[in-house]
Amino acid sequence: MAARSDATMKRLTLIACILGSGIALLDSTVVNVALPTIQRALGGGLAAQQWIANAYLLTLGSLILVGGSLGDVFGERRVFELGVSAFGVASLLCAVAPTVETLIAARALQGIAGALLTPSALAVIVNTFPESERGPAIGSWTAWGGIATVAGPLAGGELLAIASWRWIFVINVPLVVVCVALVRIAIPPSERRKADGRRIDVLGAGLCALGLAGPVFALIEQPRLGWSSVGVIAPLLAGAILLVAFVLFESRARDPMLPMRLFRRRNFAAGNVETFSMYAGLSILFFFLTLFLQQVGRYSPLQAGLATLPATVVMFALSRRFGALADRFGPRFFMGAGPLVAASGLMLLERVGEPVHYLADVLPGLLVFSLGLSMTVAPLTAAVLAGAEHEAGIASGVNNAVARVAGLLGTTAVGAAVAASFISTLNARLAHSALGGAARAAAQQAKHLPLGVPNVRGLPAAQAHALTRAAEAASLHSFRLSLAIAAALVAGGGLAGAIGVRNPGREVLAESCPGGQLVGASRHLGGGARAGATVGAESG
Repeated sequence: MAARSDATMKRLTLIACILGSGIALLDSTVVNVALPTIQRALGGGLAAQQWIANAYLLTLGSLILVGGSLGDVFGERRVFELGVSAFGVASLLCAVAPTVETLIAARALQGIAGALLTPSALAVIVNTFPESERGPAIGSWTAWGGIATVAGPLAGGELLAIASWRWIFVINVPLVVVCVALVRIAIPPSERRKADGRRIDVLGAGLCALGLAGPVFALIEQPRLGWSSVGVIAPLLAGAILLVAFVLFESRARDPMLPMRLFRRRNFAAGNVETFSMYAGLSILFFFLTLFLQQVGRYSPLQAGLATLPATVVMFALSRRFGALADRFGPRFFMGAGPLVAASGLMLLERVGEPVHYLADVLPGLLVFSLGLSMTVAPLTAAVLAGAEHEAGIASGVNNAVARVAGLLGTTAVGAAVAASFISTLNARLAHSALGGAARAAAQQAKHLPLGVPNVRGLPAAQAHALTRAAEAASLHSFRLSLAIAAALVAGGGLAGAIGVRNPGREVLAESCPGGQLVGASRHLGGGARAGATVGAESG
């Protein structure tokens, strides 16, 4: 009976961790499909849409490593419960937000809560399950996390089809209540402790968060303020200085949130460069594709969510297979070839026009891109973690943070380029058009909503048609620019992997590396057919 009760508590613990992390991962993607609807309800242009998406990533990416340290000091159960509860409160604030500014602030609070609960959930699993059961538990946690991420656009589209955009946040509240109840039932209270004298890297976290906030603010607001504005130059320079200070401080800190020594390992350094490039490209694609399909292609939110589903199916179908191939042949080839295939898919998407033909122009590029991503993700994880097998938790955390920051900076920087391209193309298209005062005012307003359709109500038919066609052409040109930048980033990441990564001549049990089972490392990370082989040197 005691054994059965213990097994039940373990299952409930795993469900609580899956549910808590799943809520945070769901909200990282569910919002994208709702951005046009939120914009129509609360106002704001592309900058507001970027802030709504990126405020969450900014606080999550910059604080996720220090969130793990808090769990070490105060107890992972306590920090996990706090993070889940705070996420519920922040979700409620998002749901009732009366203005764009309030929603952005609440999204930032969601990111802070996510940074507390995500690493603590993994720590709870590690401390609950013995080593013999840990691998399957972590595999289930990461697999369901992937499903939650994928379900975001679909769930968001369905909720928007039957209710208000506010329900994408309200739905979190009952899930949080269930999760907290499971935590209190199944997870024993954790003792507050000083983990081997470790200190929380508060200064490092502050430098990282403020250092990232500076360039993010500058790049998002640049289209409105202009490059010569002090409001752009000052935060850009301040952010750069703070990020340099962050790197210098972390290299000397006693308990750094980002151990710089890991980057001395060739595979870890090259793998994280490729991680940054791949996840920046991935975020750019899905952020701008979702906006383009809804605002130019006239897709409903649900249709836009369904449009990306084939890419997800390919990822789930092929990732484990390529992970097994990387086990056998080493990750280097796949880390070089996969990004090139993905970049080819992005270039195929350049065929998209107006009107949007999904089967002919969108689907082929998405399938090729997701094939390249499937070829890359499992070998990439293997290479990064196999180079740091005795610090797999830290290495996985750093790699996770790099992926989040990549999405943040990628969409922000490309957003500035998209806005500039849209304005330039729109001006060129309208240069010789005979527009009246009202039409020119509408054109000026349209400049704040790239990848959108201007408000032409009340305009003469000819002027409305000219302005709409010009805005559609400018949106199409800007969208294609975002694809070209994403393709260049992804291909550059493949080059970094092909040159920088060496096939590990070692074996690392997948169970020792968080996420190893999800990405398809069937038994080992790094090649070979026998478990428990001696760790050797990397081979070229």
